[in-house]
Amino acid sequence: MPNIIPIKSPAWWKKLMPKRRWNFSDTEQSIYLTFDDGPIPEVTPWVLDCLKEYQAKATFFCIGNNIEKHPELFSRIIEEGHSVGNHTQNHLNAWKTKTELYLTNIQYAQETFYHHKSFTKLFRPPYGRLKRKQEEVLLAKGFDIIMWSVLSKDYNQKVTPEQCLKNIVENLVSGDIVVMHDSKKAQKNLMYSLPKMLEHFSKEGYVFKKIS
Repeated sequence: MPNIIPIKSPAWWKKLMPKRRWNFSDTEQSIYLTFDDGPIPEVTPWVLDCLKEYQAKATFFCIGNNIEKHPELFSRIIEEGHSVGNHTQNHLNAWKTKTELYLTNIQYAQETFYHHKSFTKLFRPPYGRLKRKQEEVLLAKGFDIIMWSVLSKDYNQKVTPEQCLKNIVENLVSGDIVVMHDSKKAQKNLMYSLPKMLEHFSKEGYVFKKIS
């Protein structure tokens, strides 16, 4: 994701793209933690162990190619009670990909999910980018397009682990969808910030929910 993307999704984004999901209107203290780009053996098992320690549920937006490489990790995500969503087969940038090719890639990933007994209709576009026509087709096919309200920026090598944690703690409110990454690029920031944010918000009485 480009560094210019704000930590907190602005209200005008939501008005400009109202058919996408940016947050939830929960009356109780709830956080919707999401992870993009896995599953990979270097990071995803650690994330799952961390979530289990705090009895937290999350949603993993998986790349189809990674599912094919690491099916046992994908199965573990589901077996431990988390949700999964489509993140394309090869992490394509929608703005740089012809619509037909992009939609075909999503369908290929969807078949990968089906093959591993997951029938999700959740979708998150890589980089948060999606052309209007692509959005229209996906909505017509019954997909829920999940965006976010808080971006940790754990993937940004210029962001320190301390700043990554601060990005979450200082911006999060109940019902927010938070983006983190179970990827090698984000590993250092993730491994510092995730357990600390789970501990902080658990003490505050928040519940970590999956998107379903």
